[in-house]
Amino acid sequence: MTDEAPVSFRAVVRGRVQGVNFRGFVYTRARTLQLTGYVRNLPDGSVEVVAEGKRAELEQLLRYLHGGPRGARVRRVDTEWREATGLSRAFDVTV
Repeated sequence: MTDEAPVSFRAVVRGRVQGVNFRGFVYTRARTLQLTGYVRNLPDGSVEVVAEGKRAELEQLLRYLHGGPRGARVRRVDTEWREATGLSRAFDVTV
């Protein structure tokens, strides 16, 4: 795999990440980085992010996930790298 070949990851962000505009924060950054995928709240209080694009931009998004927006307290980001699927054409916030 080259750095230019699209890749994907699924990350689950744990900590104080719901009720602090975490999804909006991720959405804005992912769109700026021209990534596709989605962000959503999970029932256990964590936030799931599935993103696809160039590896360098995905790594930047991961750095953002570790920090989060003002008011968030990120305890842990569990990340699983995957092959790109090309299924998504945009980055969305889902419920």
